[in-house]
Amino acid sequence: MDGAADLPSGAEDTGEAAPAVSADSPERFINRELSWLDFNTRVLEEADNERHPLLERLRFLSISASNLDEFFMVRVAGLLGQVREGITKPSQDGLTPKKQLAAVDDRAAALMSRQQHTWNGLLPILARAGVEILTAEDLTEDEDAWLEEEFLTNIFPVLTPLALDPAHPFPFIPNLGFVLCFSLEGESGSMNALIPVPNKVRRFVRLPAGEDDAGSRPRVRFISLERVIIHYLRHVFPERSVVSTGAFRLIRDSDVEVDEEAEDLVRSYERMLRRRRRGDVIRLKIDAATPHALRELVTTKLAVHPNDVVLIDGLLGLAQTSELIPDDRPDLLFKPFEARFPERIREHGGDCFSAIAAKDILVHHPYEDFDVVVRFLKQAAADPDVLAIKQTLYRTSKQSPIVEALVQAAESGKNVTALVELKARFDEEANIQWARALERAGVNVVYGFVDYKTHAKLSYVVRNEGGLTKTYCHLGTGNYHQFTAKVYTDIALFTCDEEIGRDVAKVFNYVTGYALPNGFERLAIAPLSLRETLYEAIEREMEFAKAGKPATIWAKMNSLVDGPMIDKLYEASQAGVDIELVVRGICCLRPGLPGLSENIRVKSIVGRYLEHSRIACFGNGYPLPSDQAKVYVSSADWMPRNLNRRVEVLCPIENPTTHNQVVDQIMVANLKDEAQSWRLCEDGHWQRFEVDDDAFNLHEYFMTNPSLSGRGAALAETFPRMLTVAD
Repeated sequence: MDGAADLPSGAEDTGEAAPAVSADSPERFINRELSWLDFNTRVLEEADNERHPLLERLRFLSISASNLDEFFMVRVAGLLGQVREGITKPSQDGLTPKKQLAAVDDRAAALMSRQQHTWNGLLPILARAGVEILTAEDLTEDEDAWLEEEFLTNIFPVLTPLALDPAHPFPFIPNLGFVLCFSLEGESGSMNALIPVPNKVRRFVRLPAGEDDAGSRPRVRFISLERVIIHYLRHVFPERSVVSTGAFRLIRDSDVEVDEEAEDLVRSYERMLRRRRRGDVIRLKIDAATPHALRELVTTKLAVHPNDVVLIDGLLGLAQTSELIPDDRPDLLFKPFEARFPERIREHGGDCFSAIAAKDILVHHPYEDFDVVVRFLKQAAADPDVLAIKQTLYRTSKQSPIVEALVQAAESGKNVTALVELKARFDEEANIQWARALERAGVNVVYGFVDYKTHAKLSYVVRNEGGLTKTYCHLGTGNYHQFTAKVYTDIALFTCDEEIGRDVAKVFNYVTGYALPNGFERLAIAPLSLRETLYEAIEREMEFAKAGKPATIWAKMNSLVDGPMIDKLYEASQAGVDIELVVRGICCLRPGLPGLSENIRVKSIVGRYLEHSRIACFGNGYPLPSDQAKVYVSSADWMPRNLNRRVEVLCPIENPTTHNQVVDQIMVANLKDEAQSWRLCEDGHWQRFEVDDDAFNLHEYFMTNPSLSGRGAALAETFPRMLTVAD
């Protein structure tokens, strides 16, 4: 690729050549769990990034902590389970579960230490900016009086003090439970007690305050809920004095198996949700200031192995620091961005069907409004000519306009099918509730396969036009969730292409009726053909390279884990194919290894928006970017679960306008980005690009430059064509 092989400015080589790694050595892979921890470290790094507004830095800290909680709940829980069962089979990188667990413990401990260091570093900066997190000693007399009344009115009624004695055994503490522990003295003697911190009360109490001394901005003062409880403990234990206090928080195994032979999957998942709350303790985090006697009491009663106990010198539950982001300090947040609505739909009087019939539309979230998806389905629900609607639901919001549109369509007599995925981890309960609401409205609710998750993002509308049926489809890389669509970058295609329409119908029939399709015209789906389609595209580039023609692959995804797919990329690199990968999260491929992957470069982008779209571009005998390239968007990452155990869709992008948008705009911008980018080095570590304030930032680019697809005739000529990667 002309110019693409050059490192962006600031991304300097580390110097020494990496040692040779053979094509069959486990060392050709990076460990999945350690790669994920590296990704979460990159997220945490954004909390220290002074280019971000202050409260956005705090948000990155909260995200990093929340991510780590889920990592322990699922991934570490899985490793612990394997160790307990005596499983010694190594992962593809050659590490046994026990060795992985040891490496994860070391890396996670360092990450948690860095999180606390970041938190402690942010506190004085926040205070100088007018956002203060207080101790009880910092309260003024007026604040103390107000807070005591707040405690007695709104906090005390939901507290449950729990004495610990033979008549009051140690209680069950649920997953993510946060508990205060006390040693108390009174006339009747000493005792120990617990107070679970209620999870339905905000973790941080904001004190009433006016403006700051300059009178130009709101004064923001918070105090943590645990400090409030301890400060007014005399109201809870009026006849006892406090000898010592402590706090702990625990994480339980949340990767609970479901009875896949169950006759009623909904009831099976409801039982699973109850079991998740009671899963084994994976990590016990104890405030380092907790006295030894209270530590021993808690660890003994919870039967936690010493290796699973972590002392925290700082704030327990950093994930909840997002509550410290007030609405009235916009000066400390990213400047608001108003997503655009496709102009071409406005030119058609707001008629989505008319606009799509004129030409395919590719929507680029969050720069283009998710409301276009909602409008598409609402129009379908209200249109008397629409006969049927089929919709996948993997993750959606609590007050989902998508679900409301499906309910409206069913109540108006249309044939509506909703494919609800119960196995969307941590959204199972919400999906069960949506499924029941849809059924009550008359929607045909299907739960898909027992063995496979349905992860494809599809809408399918059948409309009567002049006595003939016509299908309109929406195929996306992201979920039907109006809130995540504001912060996740995703791609969605609207089309009335007849071949794609027939293929989408086959996907629904495959999942709802186990009707195994006899072939697809345009789409590829996992687990049937998606892997093979990608293999064939990679092999085609290898043939071009061997023939001396340009051979290039550009791919973007969230995670690259699948061993056979990585080996196929290694094979392509050895054949001379030039490969650029944008992998936001986990990457098990090692780039730049002599004789194996020297033609592969990997970068990760972490910034204002979460990069979520999946794209694959193949040069097809021409240097990328090219009008001749084979271009696909997909719901699937390149992981074993996506390629082998999920229903996923890979869709070609062939209309010249949408094709240009994906290759010349989106992918080129991803490869050009320096401001938010990291490079994966040959030895497996990630190196941030050293850049100045003028470095290219793809998020800022797309916020200020509307995309070409859907802009309408009046604006098409004014589009500023994206610079090539070499520029």
